[in-house]
Amino acid sequence: MNECYYDKRMDFFYNKTNTDTVDEWTGPKLIVVLCFGTFFCLFIFISNSLVIAAVVKNKRFHFPFYYLLANLAAADFFAGIAYVFLMFNTGPVSKTLTVNRWFLRQGLLDTSLTASLVNLLVIAVERHMSIMRMKIHSNLTKKRVTFLIISIWAIAIFMGAVPTLGWNCLCNITACSSLAPLYSRSYLVFWSVLNLVVFFIMVVVYIRIYMYVQRKTNVLSSHTSGSISRRRTPVKLMKTVMTVLGAFVVCWTPGLVVLLLDGLNCTYCGIQNVKRWFLLLALMNSVMNPIIYSYKDDEMWATMKRMICCSSEDKSQDRRSSRIPSTVLCKSTDTSGNYIEDGIIQGTICGKGDLGDKGNS
Repeated sequence: MNECYYDKRMDFFYNKTNTDTVDEWTGPKLIVVLCFGTFFCLFIFISNSLVIAAVVKNKRFHFPFYYLLANLAAADFFAGIAYVFLMFNTGPVSKTLTVNRWFLRQGLLDTSLTASLVNLLVIAVERHMSIMRMKIHSNLTKKRVTFLIISIWAIAIFMGAVPTLGWNCLCNITACSSLAPLYSRSYLVFWSVLNLVVFFIMVVVYIRIYMYVQRKTNVLSSHTSGSISRRRTPVKLMKTVMTVLGAFVVCWTPGLVVLLLDGLNCTYCGIQNVKRWFLLLALMNSVMNPIIYSYKDDEMWATMKRMICCSSEDKSQDRRSSRIPSTVLCKSTDTSGNYIEDGIIQGTICGKGDLGDKGNS
Protein backbone atom coordinates (compact mmCIF):
# COMPACT_ATOMS: atom_id res chain seq x y z
CA MET A 1 0.00 0.00 0.00
CA ASN A 2 1.35 3.43 -0.98
CA GLU A 3 2.17 5.90 1.76
CA CYS A 4 0.33 9.24 1.68
CA TYR A 5 2.01 12.55 2.52
CA TYR A 6 -0.84 14.87 3.54
CA ASP A 7 1.11 16.38 6.45
CA LYS A 8 4.28 17.31 4.53
CA ARG A 9 5.25 20.80 3.49
CA MET A 10 5.99 21.68 -0.09
CA ASP A 11 9.77 21.50 0.26
CA PHE A 12 9.39 17.71 0.54
CA PHE A 13 7.59 17.49 -2.82
CA TYR A 14 9.88 19.99 -4.55
CA ASN A 15 12.91 17.96 -3.49
CA LYS A 16 11.29 14.69 -4.61
CA THR A 17 10.46 16.06 -8.06
CA ASN A 18 13.62 18.18 -8.45
CA THR A 19 11.52 21.27 -9.03
CA ASP A 20 13.34 24.60 -9.24
CA THR A 21 11.85 27.21 -6.90
CA VAL A 22 14.58 29.79 -7.59
CA ASP A 23 16.22 30.28 -4.22
CA GLU A 24 18.16 33.26 -5.63
CA TRP A 25 14.90 35.05 -6.50
CA THR A 26 15.34 37.65 -3.77
CA GLY A 27 16.46 41.23 -3.33
CA PRO A 28 16.14 43.65 -6.30
CA LYS A 29 14.80 40.95 -8.66
CA LEU A 30 11.97 40.13 -6.28
CA ILE A 31 11.13 43.85 -5.84
CA VAL A 32 10.99 44.41 -9.62
CA VAL A 33 8.77 41.37 -10.13
CA LEU A 34 6.41 42.43 -7.33
CA CYS A 35 6.20 46.00 -8.66
CA PHE A 36 5.35 44.91 -12.19
CA GLY A 37 2.95 42.28 -10.91
CA THR A 38 1.23 44.79 -8.65
CA PHE A 39 0.86 47.31 -11.49
CA PHE A 40 -0.66 44.75 -13.86
CA CYS A 41 -3.00 43.37 -11.21
CA LEU A 42 -4.22 46.88 -10.31
CA PHE A 43 -4.86 47.52 -13.99
CA ILE A 44 -6.80 44.24 -14.23
CA PHE A 45 -8.95 45.16 -11.22
CA ILE A 46 -9.71 48.73 -12.36
CA SER A 47 -10.23 48.09 -16.08
CA ASN A 48 -12.41 45.01 -15.69
CA SER A 49 -14.44 46.75 -13.00
CA LEU A 50 -15.07 49.55 -15.51
CA VAL A 51 -16.24 47.02 -18.12
CA ILE A 52 -18.70 45.46 -15.66
CA ALA A 53 -19.92 48.89 -14.52
CA ALA A 54 -20.36 50.00 -18.15
CA VAL A 55 -22.59 47.01 -18.89
CA VAL A 56 -24.67 47.71 -15.78
CA LYS A 57 -24.92 51.45 -16.42
CA ASN A 58 -25.61 51.60 -20.16
CA LYS A 59 -29.04 50.26 -21.16
CA ARG A 60 -27.75 49.58 -24.66
CA PHE A 61 -25.70 46.78 -23.14
CA HIS A 62 -28.63 45.08 -21.41
CA PHE A 63 -28.56 42.07 -23.75
CA PRO A 64 -27.27 38.47 -23.36
CA PHE A 65 -24.06 39.09 -25.32
CA TYR A 66 -22.96 41.96 -23.09
CA TYR A 67 -23.99 40.17 -19.89
CA LEU A 68 -21.71 37.31 -20.91
CA LEU A 69 -19.00 39.81 -21.85
CA ALA A 70 -19.30 41.30 -18.36
CA ASN A 71 -18.98 37.80 -16.91
CA LEU A 72 -15.80 37.33 -18.94
CA ALA A 73 -14.52 40.55 -17.36
CA ALA A 74 -15.47 39.10 -13.96
CA ALA A 75 -13.38 36.01 -14.80
CA ASP A 76 -10.43 38.29 -15.62
CA PHE A 77 -11.00 40.12 -12.33
CA PHE A 78 -10.91 36.75 -10.57
CA ALA A 79 -7.70 35.94 -12.45
CA GLY A 80 -6.20 39.13 -10.97
CA ILE A 81 -7.02 37.82 -7.48
CA ALA A 82 -5.39 34.49 -8.37
CA TYR A 83 -2.22 36.26 -9.59
CA VAL A 84 -2.00 38.39 -6.44
CA PHE A 85 -2.23 35.25 -4.32
CA LEU A 86 0.39 33.60 -6.53
CA MET A 87 2.77 36.56 -6.28
CA PHE A 88 2.99 36.28 -2.51
CA ASN A 89 3.13 32.49 -2.48
CA THR A 90 5.78 31.72 -5.08
CA GLY A 91 9.57 31.60 -5.36
CA PRO A 92 11.32 30.62 -2.12
CA VAL A 93 8.00 30.94 -0.25
CA SER A 94 6.68 27.95 -2.22
CA LYS A 95 8.73 25.55 -0.14
CA THR A 96 7.13 26.73 3.09
CA LEU A 97 3.53 26.25 1.90
CA THR A 98 1.27 23.56 3.30
CA VAL A 99 -0.40 21.12 0.92
CA ASN A 100 -3.79 22.81 1.29
CA ARG A 101 -2.38 26.29 0.66
CA TRP A 102 -0.58 25.09 -2.47
CA PHE A 103 -3.79 23.46 -3.74
CA LEU A 104 -5.59 26.78 -3.14
CA ARG A 105 -2.93 28.67 -5.10
CA GLN A 106 -3.17 26.39 -8.12
CA GLY A 107 -6.93 25.97 -7.83
CA LEU A 108 -7.46 29.72 -8.18
CA LEU A 109 -5.48 29.76 -11.43
CA ASP A 110 -7.29 26.71 -12.82
CA THR A 111 -10.66 28.18 -11.89
CA SER A 112 -9.94 31.48 -13.64
CA LEU A 113 -8.82 29.69 -16.82
CA THR A 114 -11.89 27.43 -16.85
CA ALA A 115 -14.26 30.36 -16.20
CA SER A 116 -12.86 32.26 -19.19
CA LEU A 117 -12.86 29.19 -21.42
CA VAL A 118 -16.43 28.09 -20.64
CA ASN A 119 -17.62 31.69 -20.91
CA LEU A 120 -16.20 31.94 -24.44
CA LEU A 121 -17.98 28.69 -25.30
CA VAL A 122 -21.29 30.08 -24.06
CA ILE A 123 -20.72 33.30 -26.03
CA ALA A 124 -20.16 31.13 -29.12
CA VAL A 125 -23.55 29.47 -28.53
CA GLU A 126 -25.23 32.85 -27.98
CA ARG A 127 -23.69 34.27 -31.14
CA HIS A 128 -24.73 31.20 -33.12
CA MET A 129 -28.35 31.55 -31.90
CA SER A 130 -28.52 35.19 -32.95
CA ILE A 131 -26.53 34.96 -36.16
CA MET A 132 -28.58 32.07 -37.55
CA ARG A 133 -31.63 34.34 -37.17
CA MET A 134 -29.66 37.33 -38.51
CA LYS A 135 -30.35 39.31 -35.37
CA ILE A 136 -27.95 41.46 -33.41
CA HIS A 137 -28.91 39.80 -30.12
CA SER A 138 -30.34 36.43 -29.16
CA ASN A 139 -33.68 35.89 -27.44
CA LEU A 140 -32.18 34.45 -24.26
CA THR A 141 -34.10 35.67 -21.22
CA LYS A 142 -32.39 37.19 -18.20
CA LYS A 143 -33.23 34.08 -16.17
CA ARG A 144 -31.51 31.84 -18.70
CA VAL A 145 -28.46 34.11 -18.89
CA THR A 146 -28.27 34.13 -15.08
CA PHE A 147 -28.49 30.33 -15.07
CA LEU A 148 -25.71 30.14 -17.67
CA ILE A 149 -23.47 32.45 -15.67
CA ILE A 150 -24.04 30.44 -12.47
CA SER A 151 -23.31 27.23 -14.40
CA ILE A 152 -20.09 28.71 -15.79
CA TRP A 153 -18.78 29.41 -12.31
CA ALA A 154 -19.97 26.07 -10.94
CA ILE A 155 -18.03 24.23 -13.67
CA ALA A 156 -14.98 26.47 -13.14
CA ILE A 157 -14.91 25.90 -9.38
CA PHE A 158 -15.36 22.14 -9.83
CA MET A 159 -12.52 21.89 -12.36
CA GLY A 160 -10.29 23.97 -10.12
CA ALA A 161 -11.02 21.61 -7.22
CA VAL A 162 -10.52 18.30 -9.08
CA PRO A 163 -6.90 17.77 -7.91
CA THR A 164 -7.91 18.62 -4.34
CA LEU A 165 -10.76 16.09 -4.53
CA GLY A 166 -8.38 13.24 -5.29
CA TRP A 167 -6.68 13.42 -8.68
CA ASN A 168 -3.25 14.15 -7.22
CA CYS A 169 -0.03 12.32 -6.36
CA LEU A 170 -0.01 12.62 -2.57
CA CYS A 171 -0.22 8.83 -2.29
CA ASN A 172 1.90 8.07 -5.37
CA ILE A 173 4.94 10.29 -5.24
CA THR A 174 6.49 8.75 -8.37
CA ALA A 175 3.60 10.06 -10.48
CA CYS A 176 4.12 13.71 -9.46
CA SER A 177 4.85 16.24 -12.17
CA SER A 178 7.73 18.69 -12.19
CA LEU A 179 5.93 22.01 -12.72
CA ALA A 180 3.08 21.16 -10.32
CA PRO A 181 4.57 18.81 -7.71
CA LEU A 182 1.20 17.77 -6.25
CA TYR A 183 -0.50 17.14 -9.60
CA SER A 184 -0.32 13.71 -11.20
CA ARG A 185 1.19 13.68 -14.65
CA SER A 186 -1.96 11.95 -15.89
CA TYR A 187 -4.03 14.89 -14.69
CA LEU A 188 -1.76 17.40 -16.46
CA VAL A 189 -2.14 15.45 -19.71
CA PHE A 190 -5.93 15.39 -19.29
CA TRP A 191 -6.13 19.06 -18.34
CA SER A 192 -3.90 20.38 -21.12
CA VAL A 193 -5.33 18.16 -23.89
CA LEU A 194 -8.91 19.03 -22.87
CA ASN A 195 -8.22 22.76 -23.03
CA LEU A 196 -6.25 22.58 -26.28
CA VAL A 197 -9.02 20.57 -27.95
CA VAL A 198 -11.62 23.11 -26.77
CA PHE A 199 -9.40 25.92 -28.10
CA PHE A 200 -9.31 24.28 -31.53
CA ILE A 201 -13.07 23.66 -31.60
CA MET A 202 -13.82 27.26 -30.59
CA VAL A 203 -11.52 28.69 -33.26
CA VAL A 204 -13.19 26.57 -35.95
CA VAL A 205 -16.70 27.48 -34.75
CA TYR A 206 -15.99 31.20 -34.54
CA ILE A 207 -14.39 31.27 -37.97
CA ARG A 208 -17.41 29.51 -39.48
CA ILE A 209 -19.83 31.90 -37.76
CA TYR A 210 -17.81 34.93 -38.85
CA MET A 211 -17.72 33.73 -42.47
CA TYR A 212 -21.48 33.14 -42.38
CA VAL A 213 -22.12 36.61 -40.95
CA GLN A 214 -19.85 38.24 -43.50
CA ARG A 215 -21.51 36.43 -46.38
CA LYS A 216 -25.06 37.17 -45.19
CA THR A 217 -24.27 40.80 -44.50
CA ASN A 218 -22.87 41.28 -47.99
CA VAL A 219 -25.96 39.67 -49.53
CA LEU A 220 -28.41 41.69 -47.43
CA SER A 221 -26.56 44.94 -48.04
CA SER A 222 -27.55 44.90 -51.70
CA HIS A 223 -31.25 44.24 -50.90
CA THR A 224 -31.93 46.39 -47.84
CA SER A 225 -32.03 50.13 -47.31
CA GLY A 226 -31.23 50.11 -43.58
CA SER A 227 -28.36 52.08 -42.17
CA ILE A 228 -24.86 50.80 -42.90
CA SER A 229 -23.91 50.85 -39.20
CA ARG A 230 -26.87 48.66 -38.29
CA ARG A 231 -26.07 46.10 -40.98
CA ARG A 232 -22.45 45.97 -39.84
CA THR A 233 -23.24 45.57 -36.15
CA PRO A 234 -23.25 41.72 -36.17
CA VAL A 235 -19.90 41.75 -37.96
CA LYS A 236 -18.45 44.21 -35.45
CA LEU A 237 -19.60 42.08 -32.52
CA MET A 238 -18.07 38.99 -34.10
CA LYS A 239 -14.79 40.82 -34.70
CA THR A 240 -14.70 41.81 -31.03
CA VAL A 241 -15.34 38.25 -29.85
CA MET A 242 -12.83 36.78 -32.31
CA THR A 243 -10.16 39.23 -31.18
CA VAL A 244 -10.81 38.25 -27.54
CA LEU A 245 -10.68 34.56 -28.47
CA GLY A 246 -7.48 35.05 -30.47
CA ALA A 247 -5.78 36.80 -27.56
CA PHE A 248 -6.98 34.07 -25.19
CA VAL A 249 -5.61 31.26 -27.37
CA VAL A 250 -2.28 33.02 -27.99
CA CYS A 251 -1.75 33.81 -24.29
CA TRP A 252 -2.75 30.41 -22.86
CA THR A 253 -1.63 27.88 -25.49
CA PRO A 254 2.14 28.04 -24.74
CA GLY A 255 1.54 27.38 -21.04
CA LEU A 256 -0.79 24.47 -21.79
CA VAL A 257 1.77 22.96 -24.18
CA VAL A 258 4.40 23.18 -21.44
CA LEU A 259 2.03 21.45 -19.00
CA LEU A 260 1.40 18.73 -21.59
CA LEU A 261 5.14 18.17 -22.04
CA ASP A 262 5.53 17.96 -18.26
CA GLY A 263 2.67 15.48 -18.07
CA LEU A 264 4.40 13.37 -20.73
CA ASN A 265 7.53 13.47 -18.54
CA CYS A 266 9.68 15.24 -21.11
CA THR A 267 12.89 15.62 -19.07
CA TYR A 268 14.94 17.24 -21.87
CA CYS A 269 12.44 19.93 -22.93
CA GLY A 270 13.76 22.65 -20.58
CA ILE A 271 10.28 23.52 -19.30
CA GLN A 272 11.63 24.96 -16.07
CA ASN A 273 13.35 27.73 -18.05
CA VAL A 274 10.19 29.03 -19.70
CA LYS A 275 7.40 28.39 -17.18
CA ARG A 276 7.53 31.88 -15.62
CA TRP A 277 7.48 33.63 -19.00
CA PHE A 278 4.43 31.68 -20.10
CA LEU A 279 2.70 32.42 -16.79
CA LEU A 280 3.37 36.12 -17.41
CA LEU A 281 1.91 35.72 -20.90
CA ALA A 282 -1.24 34.24 -19.37
CA LEU A 283 -1.41 37.22 -17.01
CA MET A 284 -1.25 39.58 -19.99
CA ASN A 285 -4.47 38.06 -21.35
CA SER A 286 -6.44 39.55 -18.46
CA VAL A 287 -4.72 42.89 -19.14
CA MET A 288 -5.50 42.83 -22.87
CA ASN A 289 -9.22 41.99 -22.75
CA PRO A 290 -10.49 45.34 -21.38
CA ILE A 291 -8.32 47.13 -23.95
CA ILE A 292 -9.87 45.02 -26.71
CA TYR A 293 -13.42 45.76 -25.47
CA SER A 294 -12.85 49.51 -25.47
CA TYR A 295 -10.90 49.58 -28.74
CA LYS A 296 -13.32 47.42 -30.72
CA ASP A 297 -16.56 48.77 -29.26
CA ASP A 298 -16.99 52.54 -29.54
CA GLU A 299 -20.05 52.52 -27.30
CA MET A 300 -18.14 50.64 -24.58
CA TRP A 301 -15.25 53.11 -24.76
CA ALA A 302 -17.60 56.10 -24.67
CA THR A 303 -19.40 54.71 -21.61
CA MET A 304 -16.16 53.97 -19.76
CA LYS A 305 -14.77 57.40 -20.61
CA ARG A 306 -17.99 59.04 -19.47
CA MET A 307 -17.88 57.21 -16.13
CA ILE A 308 -14.26 58.19 -15.51
CA CYS A 309 -14.90 61.78 -16.53
CA CYS A 310 -18.12 62.11 -14.57
CA SER A 311 -16.56 60.71 -11.39
CA SER A 312 -13.88 63.42 -11.51
CA GLU A 313 -16.41 66.11 -12.34
CA ASP A 314 -18.67 65.13 -9.44
CA LYS A 315 -15.96 66.21 -7.01
CA SER A 316 -16.09 69.80 -8.25
CA GLN A 317 -19.83 69.89 -8.90
CA ASP A 318 -20.54 71.97 -5.81
CA ARG A 319 -18.21 74.68 -7.04
CA ARG A 320 -19.94 74.72 -10.41
CA SER A 321 -23.57 74.58 -9.31
CA SER A 322 -24.52 77.24 -11.81
CA ARG A 323 -23.95 74.77 -14.63
CA ILE A 324 -27.10 72.69 -14.87
CA PRO A 325 -26.68 69.56 -17.02
CA SER A 326 -29.05 69.32 -19.92
CA THR A 327 -30.49 66.02 -21.05
CA VAL A 328 -31.65 65.03 -24.45
CA LEU A 329 -33.96 62.08 -24.75
CA CYS A 330 -33.05 60.01 -27.75
CA LYS A 331 -34.54 56.91 -29.21
CA SER A 332 -32.70 54.17 -31.09
CA THR A 333 -34.60 51.83 -33.35
CA ASP A 334 -33.62 48.62 -35.10
CA THR A 335 -35.60 46.59 -37.61
CA SER A 336 -34.70 43.37 -35.79
CA GLY A 337 -36.59 44.49 -32.71
CA ASN A 338 -33.67 43.55 -30.48
CA TYR A 339 -31.97 46.90 -30.13
CA ILE A 340 -34.71 49.33 -29.14
CA GLU A 341 -34.32 51.35 -26.02
CA ASP A 342 -34.36 54.86 -24.70
CA GLY A 343 -31.14 56.52 -23.59
CA ILE A 344 -30.35 59.76 -21.90
CA ILE A 345 -27.31 61.56 -23.22
CA GLN A 346 -26.01 63.95 -20.64
CA GLY A 347 -24.32 67.13 -21.75
CA THR A 348 -21.92 69.66 -20.21
CA ILE A 349 -20.82 67.19 -17.56
CA CYS A 350 -17.93 65.33 -19.08
CA GLY A 351 -16.09 68.11 -20.84
CA LYS A 352 -15.49 69.18 -24.39
CA GLY A 353 -14.41 65.76 -25.68
CA ASP A 354 -17.76 64.18 -24.90
CA LEU A 355 -19.68 67.17 -26.18
CA GLY A 356 -17.86 66.78 -29.44
CA ASP A 357 -18.80 63.11 -29.57
CA LYS A 358 -22.44 63.90 -28.88
CA GLY A 359 -22.43 66.55 -31.50
CA ASN A 360 -21.31 64.00 -34.07
CA SER A 361 -24.02 61.49 -33.12
